[in-house]
Amino acid sequence: MPQEMKPAPVKSPITIADLERVDIRLGLIEEVREVPGSEKLVELVVSFGDHRRTILAGMKQERRDPGEIKGRQALFVVNLEPRRMMGRVSQGMLFDLGSADGLAPALAIPERSLPDGTRAG
Repeated sequence: MPQEMKPAPVKSPITIADLERVDIRLGLIEEVREVPGSEKLVELVVSFGDHRRTILAGMKQERRDPGEIKGRQALFVVNLEPRRMMGRVSQGMLFDLGSADGLAPALAIPERSLPDGTRAG
């Protein structure tokens, strides 16, 4: 049974040009690693078909077993500037659903398998 929530207000409008600047791609989560000393972060190694990236995600407290997402495809923002956290560099951002609204998060996943690196939009 889904958790109840009141949807947050819609954010300020953006232009189609703003949206086209965001590069969202499908990636395969190949590894889920601990980040020593962090209570929130895990390190994901993600394949985007022609390359791999390390992406840090704050999901350690949101899931009983963050390793359960290994082998799953999910959506990622791949053109964010790299960000250093806990001595490591994150090369993108995992899209998930629910966490911004205080719900147990769910991965944003395709309805069927597609090639890693497939662009959204």
